[in-house]
This record gives sequence, structure tokens and C-alpha cells, in this order.
Amino acid sequence: MDNRQAIGSWLSGPRAAAEDMGVDFGYPGQQLGLPQSGPGSVARFGRRLGAVAIDWIGCQLIAYGLITHGDLASAGNWTLGLFVALSILTVGTVGFTPGKRILGLRVISQNGGRLGLPRVVLRTRLGLPRVVLRTVLLALVIPALVWDRDGRGLHDRLSGAVQVRI
Repeated sequence: MDNRQAIGSWLSGPRAAAEDMGVDFGYPGQQLGLPQSGPGSVARFGRRLGAVAIDWIGCQLIAYGLITHGDLASAGNWTLGLFVALSILTVGTVGFTPGKRILGLRVISQNGGRLGLPRVVLRTRLGLPRVVLRTVLLALVIPALVWDRDGRGLHDRLSGAVQVRI
């Protein structure tokens, strides 16, 4: 192995090095029984990030314009509160936020069912309903930036959810 190849594998990460050695990781969602592309496939990071940005900007506009009447200093806390409430209510009832719907995404349980609010309240993990747990973790930001080989953020993995294309 020459030094350039070693440096390239170091920069590319352990997954690229393992793939170079013949390890087949499959496609994101394969372990969950989801299709590789099209409706029902795992949503890619860019689309999920875009959906969060749309939801955040919408909540920020509501907080700035309707709640704080232009007080930028106090709009930040209201934005986070609105974002959490929006996520819990919309993902728990219809499976998507406005941003997710605009970009064609939906949050489902990893077994393919809906994360409906009644089911979420009855079926808990760590003492919190799944949607609440997922949203609290998402609000902390860091779990959303750590994802597994199926492309699920830590917040989705811990709550037993997966974001798919519709």
C-alpha cells in the first residue's frame, strides 16, 4: 500500500476503506426492508435538512411577527418552543411537519406504521412518548447530526422512527 492510498482511506473514513476491502454495506434502509429509491426509501440528509430549515424559518416568522411583535431578542426562545410544539403535534398526528410535506417526506415507525399520537402516548420509551422524545432530541441538534448506516439520525433511531420519501 503506498502512502497516497493510506492517506486517501484516512480522509475518506473507515467506511470507504472497508468498501475498498470488499465489504458490502448495502444501501440506506436495506436493513429496515425499505426500497433503495423512490417512495418509501430513506430520506437523504439534504432533503431532511431543508425540511427542518423551512419549519424553523416558519416558526421564526410567527414568533417574530405575531408573538413578540418585532422583538428579535425574545423571538429565539419562542421560535424553539413553536418548533417543538409544531413537531410534536404534526408528526404525532399526520406524520410530517409543513417543511417535510413540502419536500415530500414523512416520519414513520421503523416497522412501517404511523407514529400516531394515540399510539405514541400508549407506547413509550424512556418514559416519554416517542414523538416527544424524538422532538426533544431534535431540539438538542447534536443527535440529528449523528446518523447510522441507514441514514437515520440518533433522534430517529432512539424513538424507533425513520424518515422516508412520499
